[in-house]
Amino acid sequence: MIKTTDLTKIFRTEEIETWALNRVNIEIESGEFVAVMGPSGCGKSTLLHILGLLDSPSSGKLLLDGRDVSALGEAERNKLRKGLLGFVFQSFNLIDELTVRENIGLPLLYMGIPREERQERVEKAMRRMNILHRAGHFPQQLSGGQQQRTAIARAVVTRPKLILADEPTGNLDSKNGTEVMNLLSQLHEEGTTIVMVTHSRRDADYAGRIIHLFDGKVLTDETQKPYRES
Repeated sequence: MIKTTDLTKIFRTEEIETWALNRVNIEIESGEFVAVMGPSGCGKSTLLHILGLLDSPSSGKLLLDGRDVSALGEAERNKLRKGLLGFVFQSFNLIDELTVRENIGLPLLYMGIPREERQERVEKAMRRMNILHRAGHFPQQLSGGQQQRTAIARAVVTRPKLILADEPTGNLDSKNGTEVMNLLSQLHEEGTTIVMVTHSRRDADYAGRIIHLFDGKVLTDETQKPYRES
């Protein structure tokens, strides 16, 4: 699903050069649940943005679903993201002027999915995330947990092969955080590949593998038995 070869990202100004990623080599198979950990500034979010085609590497190679995407232009990246990738962010990234139903259906609208199928898929996603009763509400009328469930519904409604999650429980209390992690675990068990950036060891325990970054490099890469509620 994902393979990087000497993946490097350098941010330059007139006075300073910062290596956010320094020759990162990782391989993630289809169906894995991988947590990426490390201190602030170690390159976690930069890696996730490159994997999600939101940014391009300075050098090195990225294979995504068997395709070399290292040097794709913006239009090609946008096209590839549709249907392949789903995103879950710490800040939810919902559109305040749209209802829950409209936020979830937006990526399907961009994909040109017919209205009837769009409505069916959105309703199914809302029901699964237990937010159907909030379909007509706006984001500011929701709790943090409800906003994140809406964001997950928006991520899965396109039926992506890969979900990228950036601190998905960072703005949630422990109860809602546990609910979100259980939802991600369920998606993983159904075959979705998940790569999650997190500071939380508790969240990382849900993954079957933890990659630790430090100063833009892979420090350790270990497999583990993932936590599941009994």
